[in-house]
Amino acid sequence: MTIGLNAYLVIGALLFSAGVVAVLSRRNAVAVLIGIELMLNAANVNLVAFDRFVSGGIGGQVFTLFVLAIAAAEAAVALAIILNVFDAHDRIDVDRVNSLKG
Repeated sequence: MTIGLNAYLVIGALLFSAGVVAVLSRRNAVAVLIGIELMLNAANVNLVAFDRFVSGGIGGQVFTLFVLAIAAAEAAVALAIILNVFDAHDRIDVDRVNSLKG
């Protein structure tokens, strides 16, 4: 029994929905970052699934590796910003980011 493209798309949609809920409902910056990573992983699942079922090559896997590299850089920059917010306010609240301006 093989799993079809629709099953992978449903998994990707569920991951993306969980990421959107995490980004929109959380005030903690680390939880928002985790939600963004979930959305990127959902895109990776879709890239690999479409590549496997549509073209049969490895292009989706190559794009997924690029997305993972960009996600790692994004996480490093975001964690540096989160550490600056924590140093300034002793909390990791996304509403406090505007107060770092001046």
